[in-house]
Amino acid sequence: MPVYAFKGVNAAGKSINGLLDAESSRSARGKLRKDGVYLTELAEQRGVASVKAAAGRSFQLPSFSRIPPLDLALATRQAATLLSSGIPLVEGLSALTEQTENVRLRSALGQARDRVNEGAHFADALAQTGAFPELYVSMVRAGEAGGALETVLERLADYLESQVRLRNKVSSILIYPSVMFAFAMLVVGVLVTVVLPQITELLTSLNQELPFYTRWIISLSNFARVWWWAIGLGMVGVAMGLRVLTKTERGRETFDVLKLRLPVIGRTVRIIAIARFSRTLATLLAGGLPIVRSLETAKHVANNTVLGRAIDAARESITEGASVAAPLRNSGEFPPMVTHMIGVGERSGQLESMLSKIADTYEEQVETTVTRMTALLEPLLILLMVGIVVVIILATLVPLLQVTSSIS
Repeated sequence: MPVYAFKGVNAAGKSINGLLDAESSRSARGKLRKDGVYLTELAEQRGVASVKAAAGRSFQLPSFSRIPPLDLALATRQAATLLSSGIPLVEGLSALTEQTENVRLRSALGQARDRVNEGAHFADALAQTGAFPELYVSMVRAGEAGGALETVLERLADYLESQVRLRNKVSSILIYPSVMFAFAMLVVGVLVTVVLPQITELLTSLNQELPFYTRWIISLSNFARVWWWAIGLGMVGVAMGLRVLTKTERGRETFDVLKLRLPVIGRTVRIIAIARFSRTLATLLAGGLPIVRSLETAKHVANNTVLGRAIDAARESITEGASVAAPLRNSGEFPPMVTHMIGVGERSGQLESMLSKIADTYEEQVETTVTRMTALLEPLLILLMVGIVVVIILATLVPLLQVTSSIS
């Protein structure tokens, strides 16, 4: 369906603009006229339409159509505020559509508003856009059914903001070592491809037998200068091969097992997955979703097939009338503290509260663990860079000293 950009004036005389989905320009004008908008300009957005058309292609990169979590959290918070102020849903969606800057989100909100205006449920309208995650749609559907849409939207906003904060903390901690690693690789690349070849010419002109490690360094330098493009293509090919492999069921399972078994890193991966699972499950249960449905959604958010099997066992246990904690404990993939707190929450009827406490605790552990890893990684990177430079210097300096001593 084409997307149209419009400018106009509403009934109050205020200038407005935005995006609108319609089958034709005539249909778009009719919709705007029905909303009380007097058009001054209407144009089809080819770029947006092409993005939407490409969304169904199998080779499309998901990052192009994904709504940033921060933008979604902000829009959700604004929607909760508008509804709690007594503003009708359609009017509130119109306001959000006008002020949202993200093109993808603005188009999705516009589509949802039109479908709600035609009589559809809000959750169904969101699902039909294809832009909102399953967790989001499920929570909204539960809020509509329970008559607590404003409360559910507030909880969704809290959840999305907590996920953004966790991601930003980890990213900000990793920025410095990443920059250091890139700088170290740049220095080594300049030494190997620019500086070393000049020294190599001098060593070759001396007509002296060079030590084996000097010959290795020179061969490595020559290979890097001649075959740099093959090295680059090889790295890209390996990255693409791993990406394709992790898309298969067996490859994804192998990769997830490897991530959890890696020293130091595996524990961090497990903590992050458990924190996301606990926070998601607590949010869904607090929003009124049945526990079986909540476990299914939380399993996908955990994003690990090994933990997913344990969660599936817990879901089957619930359907048979048993507890959630026992299968998680028997799997051996969840720490005893987590399963114990879940068991206490089940017995006391405060499972949502216990899950929230687990998420708070593990999110703090994530930040602490990543900070410690970064503090250890920084000196290691420095030592690695210094070690490589020292090896190159010794490989070139020792032959020169030998020649000098032989002459004297």
